[in-house]
Amino acid sequence: MPATPHPLTLPLLSGARRALAKAITLVESTRPEHEAQAQALLSEVLPRAGRSVRIGLTGVPGVGKSTFIEALGVRLADAGHRVAVLAVDPSSARTGGSIMGDKTRMPRLTVHPNAFIRPSPSGGTLGGVARRTRESITLCEAAGFDVILVETVGVGQSETQVAAMTDLFLLLTLPNAGDELQGIKRGIMELADVCVVNKADTNPQAAVRAQTELRTALTLLTPHDAPWRPVALRASALTGEGLDGVWATIEAYRAAVDLRVKRQGQAAQWFDELLREAAWRAFQAGLDPARLHALRAEVTRGERTAVQGVAALLTPDPYSGFQFH
Repeated sequence: MPATPHPLTLPLLSGARRALAKAITLVESTRPEHEAQAQALLSEVLPRAGRSVRIGLTGVPGVGKSTFIEALGVRLADAGHRVAVLAVDPSSARTGGSIMGDKTRMPRLTVHPNAFIRPSPSGGTLGGVARRTRESITLCEAAGFDVILVETVGVGQSETQVAAMTDLFLLLTLPNAGDELQGIKRGIMELADVCVVNKADTNPQAAVRAQTELRTALTLLTPHDAPWRPVALRASALTGEGLDGVWATIEAYRAAVDLRVKRQGQAAQWFDELLREAAWRAFQAGLDPARLHALRAEVTRGERTAVQGVAALLTPDPYSGFQFH
């Protein structure tokens, strides 16, 4: 740690929730000066990170994600765990605004002394997770939270990216899973480590059938040499039925999977993604805007194919004045 640490470092490492909230606001900021401060803070607290179980949670609309998270979170917090919930709200494509209503849907967990809830707008980020969710996880761990729950905006192909930053991917479905499975893309099912039929109390027989169907689907999708065989469970966030079994399954997963190796692979993947983004920004900065606009217009008018347009862009025209800076 430097001689003069960031003002938030010490209170954050002491577990102060107010400092954690300020730190997450800092890493979410898009202002260049805040970016530098955020990276300095992350460097100082990084040695204290990595000591949690990171759980990504998604599900079809109406499945009761927030209710499930609150019921499981309160149960764990009462047992002495420190639970952080990063609930990603959908952002408006037009205004960039978001509902930010997760705290109102988790009233008991919101006031629990062992819990921290942070709703963040997704900002249109692919994967349904906020742009800085990875850094937020690091900050929560540094503050001493040992269970991190990342709630995403719903089921879609882009939601699979939550698996790239969590240890375990949990998929919630409803008792009428026969219909629901048709709406869940294969990629989501392939990434699921645990599937939970929520609201099992509303129709117990349908929940049992759904569990059986999920087990069959997971068996077909899972490679024979996988270190973990995905599990299908039944639970009710309303009554608490099955929640202990869900946590026991998560603990069994931690014992079966080498999370250190998994996280190393995730870190390497994230590095590559950031490198591609930085390389693309650098490439764009070296382009002649007029040349880019002209080629895009030609493609739009059907005078060139998209492949031809990109090829022309990558082969500078000596008469156009186009050059890299």
